[in-house]
Amino acid sequence: MKKLVVVAASALMIVSCADRNVYEVRTGICDVRVSEISASIVRIEKTAPSGRSTAKDDFVLETGRMKVCVSAADGTVSFFRDGALLAEKPGPFSRQSQTFVLEDGEALYGLGQHRDRPLNLRGQSILLKNENMEIAIPLVHSAKGYALYWHNGSITRFEDGPDGMSFSSDVSDRIDYYLIEGGCADDVIAGIRKLTGEVPMFPLWTYGFNQSRERYTSQDELLGVVRKYRELGVPLDGIVQDWQYWGEDNHKWNALKFDNPRYPDPKAMFDEVHALNAHCMISVWPSFGPETDVYREFESIGAIMPHSTYPQNGDTRNYDPWNAEARDIYWRHMRDDIYALGADAWWLDASEPEIGPERDEDLDWVTAEGPFRSLRNLYPLPSVKGVYEAQKAFDPSRRPFILTRSAALGIQSYAHCWSGDVESDWKVLAYQIPAALNLSLCGLPYWNSDIGGFFSWRLFPGGNADPGFADLYLRWMQFAVFTGMMRSHGTNTPREIYNFSDPGTFNFEAQKKAITLRYRLLPYIYGTAWNIHSNGGSLMRALMMDWPSDSTACNRQDEFMFGDKLLVAPVVTPSTFRMVYLPEGRWMSFWSGETLEGGATIPVHAPMDMIPLFVKAGTVLPVGPEVQFASEKAWDDIQIRIYPGCDGDFCLYEDEGEGNAYLDGARSLIRFHWSDPDRTLSVSGREGAFPGMLAERSFRLVLVGPDKAVGLDNAVCDAVIRYDGTPLQYRFEE
Repeated sequence: MKKLVVVAASALMIVSCADRNVYEVRTGICDVRVSEISASIVRIEKTAPSGRSTAKDDFVLETGRMKVCVSAADGTVSFFRDGALLAEKPGPFSRQSQTFVLEDGEALYGLGQHRDRPLNLRGQSILLKNENMEIAIPLVHSAKGYALYWHNGSITRFEDGPDGMSFSSDVSDRIDYYLIEGGCADDVIAGIRKLTGEVPMFPLWTYGFNQSRERYTSQDELLGVVRKYRELGVPLDGIVQDWQYWGEDNHKWNALKFDNPRYPDPKAMFDEVHALNAHCMISVWPSFGPETDVYREFESIGAIMPHSTYPQNGDTRNYDPWNAEARDIYWRHMRDDIYALGADAWWLDASEPEIGPERDEDLDWVTAEGPFRSLRNLYPLPSVKGVYEAQKAFDPSRRPFILTRSAALGIQSYAHCWSGDVESDWKVLAYQIPAALNLSLCGLPYWNSDIGGFFSWRLFPGGNADPGFADLYLRWMQFAVFTGMMRSHGTNTPREIYNFSDPGTFNFEAQKKAITLRYRLLPYIYGTAWNIHSNGGSLMRALMMDWPSDSTACNRQDEFMFGDKLLVAPVVTPSTFRMVYLPEGRWMSFWSGETLEGGATIPVHAPMDMIPLFVKAGTVLPVGPEVQFASEKAWDDIQIRIYPGCDGDFCLYEDEGEGNAYLDGARSLIRFHWSDPDRTLSVSGREGAFPGMLAERSFRLVLVGPDKAVGLDNAVCDAVIRYDGTPLQYRFEE
C-alpha cells in the first residue's frame, strides 16, 4: 500500500498521494479518470467527453485488493472483489447524478445522522441537507464490506429503489466519488479515516458526566449546580454555559464575550469551577448580531453571509468559515475574551449553519472557496477545524474539545457530534440508536444526544414533576452511559438530578446509579478511545460490524456493541421488559453473572434502574474506582473482571489525560490476555511511559460468576497481584 498523506483540500479533507497511479479513459459518452489512492481506495471522476480519441478496449485496474473495470463503450465503471462488488448502472451521462446497481438483500448503512430513519437504509429516499437534527454525509457503508463516498458538498438526494441506488446533487461539474474496500466494517472505517482524517484522543474528563440546561441564567446559578453535585456526592466532570452570557439584546448576539451583568466576574466563575475539580464548556455560534465587534470585523473583509439566521429579529448573520482571515478573527475573539478567562471546551451550536428562511438566491453567494450552493453541506468542517487547530497551536498543553451540532466527513478529527434539538418522546429515543450507529458507520465515532430530549413541553408539560418524563429521562440517561459523551441538556424544565427528586428516593438513586456506571467503565472507555485513535476502531458498533453474515444482527437497530466487549440493549418504551437478541457466542449478564448462549432472542426483565447489558465471554474488563470526577483517583487498585468461556484480550491505556504529548509517545499500554483452557491471565510488560505514571500498582482479579463481581461492585476479588511493569501471569485454581 502506498503511503497515505492527509492534507487539507479546499473544501474537504481528502488524501493526496504524489506518486499514486492516475488513469484516463476517454469514451464517446464521458471521460473517466481513475485514481488509485491505495490498494483499497480508488477515486472515480467522470466528465463530459473531451472529443479526443476514445478507448478501443475496456480498461482494467488491479489494485491488489480489488479490480476496477471501465467500459470503453460508455464509461460505465464496475468493481470486483471475489466476484461482483458494485457497478454503475449504464445510462446517459449526467454531471450531477449517478445510479448504482446493488445486490438483492444487500444492506446499506451510513448517510450521516437522521432523526427518523431505520438502521438499514435500503429502500429509503433521503434529502442530504445539514440542518438541526440532520447530519448529511453522502457516504453509504455496505454490509458487503465497502463504502461509497459521494464527493460533493451541495445538497444531495439519495434514492434507493427498483431502478437502483442513486446520488443526485444540486450542483456539480463532474461525477466524483471514492470506493473504499475493506472486506469487513472495521477495515472500511479505517479506510474512511485514512481518506478523510484520523481521530485524536480527547481529554479524559470529557468521558465523564456533563450537566447542562437551556440555560443557566447567571454566574451564581451555574456555580450553584456544581456545588450541589459535590455536596450530594454525585460524580460530575463538566458544566455547560449555553447562550446569552453575552447579554439579551439580539443585535449583540454571540458577541464572544461576557457582557451579561449576571456574570460579573467570569474569571472567578471559571476559577471556582476548576477549584471544584470540574470543567466549563461555553456555547459559541457561527452567527453574529450587527452591533458586535466581531460582526464589524467580518463585514470589513466581506466575510458576512447574506442569509437570515436565528434570531431573525436581531439581523443576525453567519460568517464565512472558508475565509482564513475570518477564521482567525473568530478564534481571536474566542481566545482573548473567553479562553483566556479559563474556558475548557467549546459548544459550537447551530453549525449547519442554521438558516431560516432559506432563499434560493442566498445559495449563490460566493464564499472564499466558491458559491455557497456547492459547499452548503460542508460549512461545519472549516468552522470547527479552524477552532480546533487554532487552540491546539496556541496552547499545546491542552487538548481541544469541541461539541458540534452538525458535521461533514473529516470532522471526526476535531469534534464530537450531538443530535440537536430532538423532542422528549419515546419514539424519538428509539430512533436515536440507528441515528448514532449510522453516523458511526460513516467513520465518526463520537456522538451523543440531549439526555431526556431537548423539548419536553408537548408530551410532558409538567416537566420533571411528571412521572412519565422522569421515566423517559431515566431510560435516556441509561442509554447515554453508552454514548461518546454522557451529557444532560434540554429546555422547558431543569435537568439536574436533584430537581427530579431528593437523595434516597428511587429516581434519584437510579440516576446516580447510571452516572456511577459510567465512571466504573472509564478505564474500558478510555482504552476503547485509544483503539479508536490508534487502530481506526469504533465506540458504538452496529451488530452488523461483528456479525455481518447474521441477517438478524444486520437489521437489529435497538441494540449495539459498546466497544467490542459490551452488548447494550436500551429500553426505549415505558416498560420494564424487552426482548434482546444475543448474536452467536457465549454471553454473561453484567448485572447477574448468568451465562447465556447466543444465536437467540431472549426475554429480559429490565427494572427501571437497570439497562440490559451483556458481556462477551472472554472479556477482560477493568472496573474503575468510586470517584467524584474522572481524574480524582489513579487506577492503581482497580478490579479486573474476567468473564470466562473464551480466550480474550484487553489493552489498558493511560496518559496524562490532557495535553498532546501522547502523540509523541507519552502514554502507557498494559495488555491483558485471558487463556480460558488453562484459566490463566497474562499481563504484558508495560509499553511506554508518561510523567506521573504509576511505577507500581495492584490489580484485583476476579473470575465473574453468578452473583459474583456483578453490577457496580468493584470491591470483590479472588486475588491481588502486584505489578511493576514487568510481565506476569496468574492462574485461577479449579
